[in-house]
Amino acid sequence: MANAKTNNDFPKWKRRLHEVIFEADTTAGKTFDIALLIFIVLSVIVVLLDSVPTINRQYGVQLYYSEWFFTIVFTIEYGLRIISTRQPSKYIFSFYGIIDLLAILPTYLSIIITGSHFLLVIRILRLLRVFRVLKLARFVGASKTLTTALKRSKHKIIVFLEVVLALVVIMGSIMYLIEGPENGFTSIPRSIYWAIVTLTTVGYGDITPHTVPGQVLASVIMIIGYAIIAVPTGIITSEVSRASTTNINTQVCNNCNADNHDDDAKYCKYCGEKL
Repeated sequence: MANAKTNNDFPKWKRRLHEVIFEADTTAGKTFDIALLIFIVLSVIVVLLDSVPTINRQYGVQLYYSEWFFTIVFTIEYGLRIISTRQPSKYIFSFYGIIDLLAILPTYLSIIITGSHFLLVIRILRLLRVFRVLKLARFVGASKTLTTALKRSKHKIIVFLEVVLALVVIMGSIMYLIEGPENGFTSIPRSIYWAIVTLTTVGYGDITPHTVPGQVLASVIMIIGYAIIAVPTGIITSEVSRASTTNINTQVCNNCNADNHDDDAKYCKYCGEKL
């Protein structure tokens, strides 16, 4: 519990700022995050409208200044997040930290690289904070269950993808031998592309088999495709049913920036800092 004592060394105003910016258990924290979500939505709308030629010609100046306004607001917010945590690097290199940085960089890059500001649509990813903001425990729990299920099933998914990859390479190569360049299958890679499109039941139709053996093979691949689609769904579903959840609150450790603490947690389960 030695780490818990260091909480007294952290300035009170920084602890309060951290509580407002990173958490939603208080009225101030929830108000801040809801206002932030509104700003995120509005900023994305501005970027989308700016890409419409007719709107850009008529309201281009207003959209330009609006974009800079939101960028400055998010830059200030990003700076406040850095100074309100005991270990800034923990936040900067976290998932949300990287997203927050990418949400403001394109506007500054647009000064040098024309058109890069359209990358600001990445700000939409910041809406993931809505789970913490509204403290919808059932949704937070569900997201944790899904994350756990994906982690548990990753090895099975990798093996599944390896099998699919081997299958499309074999099928594509056979189709290349059957149809040949004269029917559009000009190379094995192009034939593999056809096999992938056919196996996934997308069927663009840019390359089609013309011979009877080729059409038979295509039919087989299509049928296999329907069977394969169900495999990853079954793998993940079985893991979701096994995953267990706990009641989670919105507290974020101001030392290591970890979240997903249990409702009755008084100390961070990762570094021991008092919450």
